[in-house]
Amino acid sequence: MLLDFEPRFSQADHPPLIMDSFAGGGGASTGIEMALGRSPDIAINHNPVALALHAANHPDTLHLSENVYKVDPLDHVAGKHIGLAWFSPDCKHFSKAKGGKPVERNIRDLAWIIPGWVERIQYSGGRVDVVILENVEEFRDWGPLQETDRGLMPDPEARGETFQKWCKALRRLGGKIEWRELRACDYGAPTIRKRLFVIVRFDGQKIVWPKPTHGKPDDPDVLAGRKRPWRTAAEIIDWSLPCPSIFDTTDEVFAKYGLRAVRPLAAATMSRVARGVERYVLKAKRPFLVNLTHGVRLEDVDNPFGTITGAHRGEKATVAPVLTYGQQGGGNRNVEDPAHTITASAKDQNALIAPTLIQTGYGEREGQSPRSLDIEAPLGTIVAGGVKHALAVPTLVG
Repeated sequence: MLLDFEPRFSQADHPPLIMDSFAGGGGASTGIEMALGRSPDIAINHNPVALALHAANHPDTLHLSENVYKVDPLDHVAGKHIGLAWFSPDCKHFSKAKGGKPVERNIRDLAWIIPGWVERIQYSGGRVDVVILENVEEFRDWGPLQETDRGLMPDPEARGETFQKWCKALRRLGGKIEWRELRACDYGAPTIRKRLFVIVRFDGQKIVWPKPTHGKPDDPDVLAGRKRPWRTAAEIIDWSLPCPSIFDTTDEVFAKYGLRAVRPLAAATMSRVARGVERYVLKAKRPFLVNLTHGVRLEDVDNPFGTITGAHRGEKATVAPVLTYGQQGGGNRNVEDPAHTITASAKDQNALIAPTLIQTGYGEREGQSPRSLDIEAPLGTIVAGGVKHALAVPTLVG
């Protein structure tokens, strides 16, 4: 997506500027640095804490801790050549994850600054080569709002109208526009996070989209060696970390591990753990991930993570295998150690607890079974509202 920049950057005494608006902690800026060999020249974000993290990762960048509506680009780039302007406006008021909650017009309208800035820079004698916007796929449904009993809600009869007007405004400024939905797991990240990318070029060059480098393990291209298999959730879990029992109290967890844990777990979370244990432990050879929120899905630990958000207390959990005694007292044992004596008791005295992921956010719909996740699959999207995955570790009890 960021092709045709490097020759100009390397040959010019003063390379075109790079801007990252809605910069957050710097994830996009780090990707830009990986692609182009240098950090953005300017980063803008309204949150000073996020921008402080950005500054730690990109110390040579000019940081503007401002509401983007209050930033006049001509104060910094009047008459300048902008090679890339990246925009990741707030997605919450477009995302389906918001459900039926009211939305805010000023947040949904953030993307209007893009044609506004391009126009002002062009009129100042400057130029913009490429604009890239990243957002949830529902951004394409951007349309007018209507008053309801619940507050402002998108008008279902006018879905996508504002998006089309926005595209028209950029084309009127000389931009060529394309958009695609891309999944991070197809490009080497262990998450299935899917996002809409809109590329607008004003420099007359062709828009070139990256080809997927990874695929599902049974994809013909993967089997033929043309792609690499998806990276998995299991690959990025630190299996050395302690996994406190779901049956311990908060005080017991703190006494054993020095960790502050929420106990008891919610009934919905426990049902997801049970569902995951049944599906990925009792009826399968592989461990799994349980979603603590967002509903009923189970995840294979060898698949990429689904979305991980920053909300609440964490939203995915694994269930890691240990052996424990069912009788005679004693404690849990490493599943890789030899089994202790098995007696002639009528009941088997050893039990196995194996790992799964559970989701800790976004509850199930009425009638929907509890969600747990395949630990051998990519993880879901990691969002900024709190971690939504937790590792659940079943124990074999005899």
